[in-house]
Amino acid sequence: MIYESSESLKDRFYHARQCLIEMFPGRRRPGKTYQGFIKAQKRLSSDMISHLLDHLRQCHRRVAGRYWKRFGWIPFACDGSRVEVPRTTSNESELGCAGRYKTGPQLFVTTLYHMGTGLPWDWHIGRGTDSERDHLRLMLANLPAGSLIVADAGFTGYDLLQAILSSGLSFLIRVGANVTLLTDLGMEIECEGDVVWLWPGRKRDQKPLKFRLIWLNKGKMCLLTNVLDPERLSDQTAGVLYRMRWGVEVFYRSYKQTLQQRKLRSDAPHQARWELFWGLTALLLLGLMSVEKMVEAGRDPLSLSVASALRMIRQAMRSRQHWRRRGDLRVELALAMKDHYRRTSSKKARNWPHRKTESPPGLPKIRKATINETLRAKEVYVAA
Repeated sequence: MIYESSESLKDRFYHARQCLIEMFPGRRRPGKTYQGFIKAQKRLSSDMISHLLDHLRQCHRRVAGRYWKRFGWIPFACDGSRVEVPRTTSNESELGCAGRYKTGPQLFVTTLYHMGTGLPWDWHIGRGTDSERDHLRLMLANLPAGSLIVADAGFTGYDLLQAILSSGLSFLIRVGANVTLLTDLGMEIECEGDVVWLWPGRKRDQKPLKFRLIWLNKGKMCLLTNVLDPERLSDQTAGVLYRMRWGVEVFYRSYKQTLQQRKLRSDAPHQARWELFWGLTALLLLGLMSVEKMVEAGRDPLSLSVASALRMIRQAMRSRQHWRRRGDLRVELALAMKDHYRRTSSKKARNWPHRKTESPPGLPKIRKATINETLRAKEVYVAA
């Protein structure tokens, strides 16, 4: 249904059902009505969904091959995005409205995007007013050992960074003007680089968190990491990985624009959550089918064109006989690659009225620790 281009959910269900009947002519036919499909979907348990996601993550790890790691790390970009839902009474009352003025009800999804393959690893769906930091904390348990979380300035916070440290994971996060860092706290022995401490005033009964500061773009951008050894994560590598984080933004564009899921079609909150879940799952499956053959052919999976892959899937759904003549569909999907030509002009719109005008996060406030703060830090460490 997600791969279908029809506007209404009932039309998508009808065409998807016809496709299944043609694909499996000798099998039991699925139900005839969209209402029956919705009722059957409600019987899916959380355990079944958990097993499904675990299986997809195993497939993801298998098809990634040598692209499972980049620069010696398993890198995951994390970011959140809001998806609009119909302005019904039930959606407004349960999901809430967030964002700019006159915004309707929305769902908020936070995604862990594997930067080696360009595919989603995990996601969490909540109300439009949810926090992406809370979503990330809930997903930390599903990350493999050796992961490096790369995120923008929205993911700074003592509680979140402490949770990442407790999980044994590493991170590379941009810090902005809303963060105050301390230097010369008296415990910087045997450390290289710019060592800083995160210790908000309301957390003075807990240990200060020790990090390394990385400057990029000639001092115009700051990254914070718990990887203190520059040999494990150099400044140059950190800059490359942070630029690769932009892939998660492209992922959301593929979901909303290419799959035509900018605004969901379900009138009820429970159905809207399912629609968003299956949309992300469909995009993951499309990527897994394509990346598997691309890696086997020696191509970088980050060169995948979602639009081209979706076009091939839709052609196969309309005419199976056409694809039987041309061979295996997954072999064709391996050719769904981005254009490599150099553009002579910018793709930027001349005048886009809804373009965001948010200012950059700026630079963090960095100051030397006072004598009282130094003494208090030592007291906390001794007590712990």
